[in-house]
Amino acid sequence: MREIVHLQAGQCGNQIGAKFWEVISDEHGIDPTGTYHGDSDLQLDRINVYYNEASGGKYVPRAVLVDLEPGTMDSVRSGPFGQIFRPDNFVFGQSGAGNNWAKGMDEMEFTEAESNMNDLVSEYQQYQDATAEEEGEFEEEGEEDLA
Repeated sequence: MREIVHLQAGQCGNQIGAKFWEVISDEHGIDPTGTYHGDSDLQLDRINVYYNEASGGKYVPRAVLVDLEPGTMDSVRSGPFGQIFRPDNFVFGQSGAGNNWAKGMDEMEFTEAESNMNDLVSEYQQYQDATAEEEGEFEEEGEEDLA
């Protein structure tokens, strides 16, 4: 099974990423609350490539959103699909880089944001490993039943 963690960085990356999630959600029949309202089983066939299924049948994008300032994150949250993201997956600083690449690279907050992002990716890996182990156990039980 293929699973993708979508990484959005900076103002441009987060604006493009927000539109990406609108399109992907529409293609899979996911509404802005994360609920499936599609009309075809094909929409759910590979939904776990981009989404984790949360409690209550809600689908949550497997995404990490990173920026040096909170403004872009606020824009994403207040956008059409902003409520489907996990709040923990927003990683941002407070000062920003003022559209100056060199200043952004020099900021210590970049290092902190990178560290936070690595922690989130590590959590996803642990979750996916645990899920894969559970699926393996179910497959083994099914094989024993057939024997």
